[in-house]
Order: sequence, then structure tokens, then C-alpha cells
Amino acid sequence: MREAVTHLSRDPAMAALIARAGRCRLKPVQRSPYEALVRAIAHQQLHARAAEAILGRFLALYPGTEFPPPEAVLSTPDPALRATGFSMSKIAAIRDICGRTLDGTVPTRRAATRLTDAQLIERLTSLRGVGQWTVEMLLIFTLGRPDVLPVDDFGVREGYRVLHGLAIQPRPKDLATLGEAWAPWRSYAAWYLWRAAEAAKQAGAQSRA
Repeated sequence: MREAVTHLSRDPAMAALIARAGRCRLKPVQRSPYEALVRAIAHQQLHARAAEAILGRFLALYPGTEFPPPEAVLSTPDPALRATGFSMSKIAAIRDICGRTLDGTVPTRRAATRLTDAQLIERLTSLRGVGQWTVEMLLIFTLGRPDVLPVDDFGVREGYRVLHGLAIQPRPKDLATLGEAWAPWRSYAAWYLWRAAEAAKQAGAQSRA
């Protein structure tokens, strides 16, 4: 962490942001890629509270397990999954994740350590309903990869806009180029850019109150 902060602080604007936001609290969650992807599908296009309610009903289908294994999910009839609140498209995506976990396409957490970020993105974006952004979130928040900059993320681009006082957000391609200076700690840069976007949103809400 100290090395990351030292490196990012070479950028004066980022150094000022780090001073305001404080210590980076980026800490990966200890769960399997399979579980992380199922949870990601649940959250797609939903408010966090609604997604967590659906996940709660989903987990209730499998008492005695912390998270259901893919075999159990695959053996669950569609109506039971639909009753939890999942759309049929999400059920299809979850079933695909389960099947591809069983055939090894979705690696275990241990197997993932032997794959590069690019290899994981290539493999996992072949799954139904899983795009690059979803895999990047898995890389950062589940696997703890330190050098991932999700340039398609609205919050990351908004944070950069706010940080540099720009009229509009940078294009993803441009941000990817700009972000090369933060390597090999781009995940930490993303975390600070999210903080910048959040602070600006809160300040805007207070000014309107």
C-alpha cells in the first residue's frame, strides 16, 4: 500500500486527492470467482438493496450452505429461481456460469492465480451476461489484482473529470492512455477516483439542500 501511494503521489493532483481521501481501504473479499460472478449478475441493472434482497431469497433455497455449489443451482427448477426475483435472462446467465464453472472455464480462486488479468478477461467474457467491466470488478474486489483500471466505469471517469476540473469526462480510450502513468497500481488509482466522484456528488447534494 505504501509503495502504491508513493507512486501515485508523483501526480500532484492525485497526491492532493490521496491527502483528502486518506488511507486506501481497498480490500478484496475472500470468495470464489464463481460466487463473485453470480453475485455480479444479481446486481446488474438493479439498486444494491434490491439485488441483495434477491440474493437473500436465492440463498434461502439452499439451507446449510454458505453459497450454493453450481451443481445445486443447476438442479433447481426455473420457477424456483424465478420466484426469488431473477429474470429469465439472469437465470440463463447464472446457469451458464454454473456450467462453465464445472467445466473449468471459471477457475477456482487458486487456479486464477496462475492466469493473467488479460487471460481472465478473455475467458470470463465468453460467459453469458459477463462483460469486461464485470470481470474487472472481480479482478479488483475478489482477486485483489493491483493494476486494473476500469476505464468504462462511470465513476472512474467522473472522478478523473472532477479531479482535473474538466468540463466532460475523458473517453475510455484516452483515460487508458492517461492511466498508464499509474501502473502498476491502477486499481488503487481507480479507488481514489471513485472517492473523488463520491465527494463531488455529496457536495452537489448538500449545495442543493
